[in-house]
Amino acid sequence: MSARKQPLDPKPVLELIASIESDLERLKGMLQPPAQKFDPADPRNKTCDGKLTADGVECCYRLFDEGKSRYSVAQAMKISFAAATHRLNAWRKAGGDKRKSVLLG
Repeated sequence: MSARKQPLDPKPVLELIASIESDLERLKGMLQPPAQKFDPADPRNKTCDGKLTADGVECCYRLFDEGKSRYSVAQAMKISFAAATHRLNAWRKAGGDKRKSVLLG
């Protein structure tokens, strides 16, 4: 007796491919930095002695650009309210929401 070949059902194979593609897109998203997004909690925003780096200053300014309060910026950046006040004044001197944004490194 010879075994009769059944035609391959493509549905499970296509479902597996779709699942793999979905997982790969999720992995890709985890590895790629978000475009134009900044993270106030990024450790690169501060030096080892706790001062803000150029990126940290820009991050503060972008939060002020969005209309965040000094308190919100202090919380998000994990800096003191006084430091956030200092940065708010510097942001205003730089032109406030009309200032030119700097690219983050």
